[in-house]
Amino acid sequence: MDFLEKMNITIHDQALLKTAFTHSSYSNEHDCDNYERLEFLGDAVLELIISEYFYKETSYKEGDMSKVRASFVCEKALATYAKKLGMVSHILVGHGQIHNVNDTIIADVFEAVLGAIYLDQGFMVAKKYIDDIIIPYIEEGVHFLADYKSILQEMVQTNKKSLEYVMVSESGPAHDRRFLVEVRIDGMIYGKGLGKSKKEAEQKAAYDAIRKNALGDL
Repeated sequence: MDFLEKMNITIHDQALLKTAFTHSSYSNEHDCDNYERLEFLGDAVLELIISEYFYKETSYKEGDMSKVRASFVCEKALATYAKKLGMVSHILVGHGQIHNVNDTIIADVFEAVLGAIYLDQGFMVAKKYIDDIIIPYIEEGVHFLADYKSILQEMVQTNKKSLEYVMVSESGPAHDRRFLVEVRIDGMIYGKGLGKSKKEAEQKAAYDAIRKNALGDL
């Protein structure tokens, strides 16, 4: 498929790949395998890869790793990756499901495809595939699910330190404002965020503080 070709991945077992795109509604109508078992496997592979990334690249505590990881492996995130890759047009569903290919199905397919890549090409190819797709979102601070302000607040409360968000600047025309916010812990700047609203800027500032490993001394 085109998105795999662009990533220089060749699946030798094309039947396995087709199964990764096959919803149960289609398999029931055509008496073939569906993606559910591959999804189960892909979910485990994905969790390992992303967990390894946060373990090696950050100094977060176990609970904090779990919370941040959840944002990048949640249904909304997986569906976003799949849509950007162009997976949706390849999904096979039954007649009654044609107009209801929702994010749940799309996210399941993303995990199933990962499971197929793992089985056909091995862990290192699967890891590079996920690294190329997901790590840029992590590094850019895109937030799909997690409330980073809440996560940061919990981290800070553990050591009873003060936390505040300070708007540093506001720029741009009225219809396209940009807000720059700093997050300060005990008066020190731990992160910055730029957004189209104060809320967005604060979330990005909180994520910046979490991502930078600056929290190692909290």
